[in-house]
Amino acid sequence: LSMVPKHPVPNHVPMEVLLERVPEVLLPFCLGRYGLFQKQLTLLEEAEGGFDQFTRSYESFGAHRLSDNSMLFREWAPAAEAVFLTGDFNGWDKFSHPYKKKQFGKWELQLPPKEDNSPAVAHNSKLKVVVHTKGGERLYRISPWATYVTKPSTSVIYDWIFWDPPHPYVRKHPRPRKPCSLRIYEAHVGIASPECKVASYSNFTHNVLPRIKDLGYNCIQLMAIMEHAYYASFGYQVTSFFSASSRYGTPEELKELIDVAHSLGIMVLLDVVHSHASKNTEDGLNHFDGSDSCFFHGGARGEHPVWDSRLFNYSSWEVLRFLLSNLRWWIDEYGFDGFRFDGVTSMLYHHHGVGSGFSGNYAEYFGLHVDEDSLVYLMLANHILHMLYQDCITIAEDVSGMPTLCRPVQEGGCGFDYRLAMAIPDKWIQILKEFKDEEWNMGNIVYTLTNRRYSEKCIAYAESHDQALVGDKTLAFWLMDKDMYTNMSALIPMNPVIDRGVQLHKMIRLLTHGLGGEGYLNFMGNEFGHPEWLDFPRVGNSESYHYARRQFNLVDTDHLRYWQLYVFDRDMNRTEAKYGWLAAAPAYVSTKHEGDKVIIFERGDVVFVFNFHPTNSYSSYRVAVGTPGKYRIKLDSDDLEYGGHGRLDHNTDFFTEPIPFNERLLISGLWLLLRGPIYPLTNPPSLF
Repeated sequence: LSMVPKHPVPNHVPMEVLLERVPEVLLPFCLGRYGLFQKQLTLLEEAEGGFDQFTRSYESFGAHRLSDNSMLFREWAPAAEAVFLTGDFNGWDKFSHPYKKKQFGKWELQLPPKEDNSPAVAHNSKLKVVVHTKGGERLYRISPWATYVTKPSTSVIYDWIFWDPPHPYVRKHPRPRKPCSLRIYEAHVGIASPECKVASYSNFTHNVLPRIKDLGYNCIQLMAIMEHAYYASFGYQVTSFFSASSRYGTPEELKELIDVAHSLGIMVLLDVVHSHASKNTEDGLNHFDGSDSCFFHGGARGEHPVWDSRLFNYSSWEVLRFLLSNLRWWIDEYGFDGFRFDGVTSMLYHHHGVGSGFSGNYAEYFGLHVDEDSLVYLMLANHILHMLYQDCITIAEDVSGMPTLCRPVQEGGCGFDYRLAMAIPDKWIQILKEFKDEEWNMGNIVYTLTNRRYSEKCIAYAESHDQALVGDKTLAFWLMDKDMYTNMSALIPMNPVIDRGVQLHKMIRLLTHGLGGEGYLNFMGNEFGHPEWLDFPRVGNSESYHYARRQFNLVDTDHLRYWQLYVFDRDMNRTEAKYGWLAAAPAYVSTKHEGDKVIIFERGDVVFVFNFHPTNSYSSYRVAVGTPGKYRIKLDSDDLEYGGHGRLDHNTDFFTEPIPFNERLLISGLWLLLRGPIYPLTNPPSLF
């Protein structure tokens, strides 16, 4: 213990600094929340020797082979009357190996090595925890700390497998450093293949990672990794929190996937679900020790009113141990580089966001309806992760707009690096559903893309997995619908539907990329306009895998226009990598002209020019810029390579004139053409 580094409780930011960063009306709340966090952190120091030791509890809980080949088993089951271990190793004898009762509801069992000095429980052995309740029930459970579980094809219940391979995977590559501009590829391993089956970690490593690298994304957000019994839950009904889903392969294969991603300079985030848990009992956390409130709140508070799942009791010491250790497990054991926290809105409020509109009034974010236990847990999680891992990235899925969510913990914030800009994809779907092209409101689009809390970073996206699910449609499907099945060949002229869809698909994504946030996210397949929705096998579709896949084969067919959309997405990311607008200050919007349907803005050293008018092209259109000099076209959505019409001369130089216009200088002689916005214009390096 003397070698464990001590992490002192952080001091408050000086009051004068806080006054500069936090609105005065929020100061009492931020200071109050910080006080609760500071108290909890102090308790960790006093009771557990610091959060380093506390959050490495996965080293002692669950099942472990020690250096002398003896075995240690430890569980927390406060309501249990007795606990036993059974499995392959003892012929499934239910009473031969009892745990000893320890303090604070803990149970412990130690097994010496066999006579040949081999461990009593071998790698790949099946195990069960047998819990006897005070009411006389005998329950068969999987350890909450189980690191590998599998489901036989003949069963609906998962088995606990003791995973201790003789040759564990050894990482070969260092972690990438946190990028200034975050470009995220949201992915699901199981659907990452054109085949009608559950795809594997190995398939993702060898076939999908090269595509992600080629596309210019520097971060992957992996969904549905934490084991979930029901595949169609998309990974959001977790049953085993420390187990990587066995339906895709082994833990070693996932480690290899992440290691290979690191070798390509790509960070990997885990879509972590700490907001709720599956109601499963035999292969989940629910009623683990026979009580209603082992890991969760008892009664109605412990059940989500919409999701049909259990809600954690974040005020419980052992629940904090379990969840905070869970975060460290995925980083230390697998090499993940951070987390996208699912369901943060549900965690932040006692009402879980159900039936709440969130207008932005501060009263909606501060009051008795805020769950301070959850809030402190999120503050602890972010503080610990960022103290232990310098380049760790955390992203909050929050639709409420909670102030200071992405400000440092020392300011009373939650400490997230980014929040998802969830209003943006909803706006694009609303526009495509409800308005004709000529009715698009440029000001409303710009407002949605720029409406974020200053100095709190956002991840912008035009569509994610939510828009791809059955019951909704992707942007490509909203734009082109059934024509995608018959008219996407590049060997025939585009009909009006495909022409409009291809051009708008590029422009929507580019506008979102440039204006919407400090990071960008794309869901796998959407970069090339995947033609179908996403639907997992279930009773309602006769357990079909037809829509639970991504048809990368469409991109590999050169004569289809999916390739043109793919190449544009690739070059969009590569252009950002060169000019770095995501890491630049928020954009200056100089033009949002309703009649012309034109949007123009500057960000970093780049000028973005969009013409959304369905029929009008413009010549010599006045464009205001802040930096004088010569400008050239660097990316053009009307380029033939991207399925455009090639109407712009990329050898043209555009010179500024010292004439005030929209509070900027002017570029003279700029041409805007129908569905062919000029993007982006930038100064030569000598003028940066």
